[in-house]
Amino acid sequence: MSSTAEQRWSPIHGDAYRSVPYRPQRVPAAESRARAAELLAHMRQRRTVRQFSSDPVPEQVLRDAIAVAATAPSGAHQQPWTFVLVKDPEVRRAIREAAEHEERVSYDGRLGEEWLAALRPLGTDAVKTHLTDAPGLIVVFQQRYWLGEDGTKHKHYYVDESVGIAVGMLLSALHLSGLAALVHTPSPMRFLSQVLGRPENEKAFAVVPVGYPADDCEVPDLVRKALDQVMVEV
Repeated sequence: MSSTAEQRWSPIHGDAYRSVPYRPQRVPAAESRARAAELLAHMRQRRTVRQFSSDPVPEQVLRDAIAVAATAPSGAHQQPWTFVLVKDPEVRRAIREAAEHEERVSYDGRLGEEWLAALRPLGTDAVKTHLTDAPGLIVVFQQRYWLGEDGTKHKHYYVDESVGIAVGMLLSALHLSGLAALVHTPSPMRFLSQVLGRPENEKAFAVVPVGYPADDCEVPDLVRKALDQVMVEV
């Protein structure tokens, strides 16, 4: 659990611009194309999984994936994120119980018919077994502000965008490490701050169960948009 004191940190070194050399070795064009094609082939296999094996996953893989996510670009380089790796089974059961309560309310009418219709092809419901079945559980929080050494509040910038990019990089790192994941966003998510004892400046952003797909895992038969449907050349 985090204390308020742990949030007292300055995201910059002083108030003046400083620079360091950046001279990465240029990758030859042929190798660059090969890398890009290989990455695309891997990422096309990524699917959102809701049926997980209980087989354990290497904890260091989860830690490294979180470290990858933490390299994401952020507004003013303020890195407004906290990743909580939940290992305690009792805490995970509490998260599932609270999440399923909110989901039942949502599916019973809070979402509205248009939203429910959009969800039907995914085969989802209020039962969230993945929250306790998956061997890994990462809860991502966004930090709305940070505290200076004197306790004063300072605003973070582009928080939603920054944390969204970080979660995308987390999912990519997990997938390329051979694991499956799900982005779960129960609404509302205030209970996550309470269950996990997070400070007032943090707001839950997503719950990410992680593990191997179950032997009988099935996913929706969906089609991704073609490149010419998502990209425009000017």
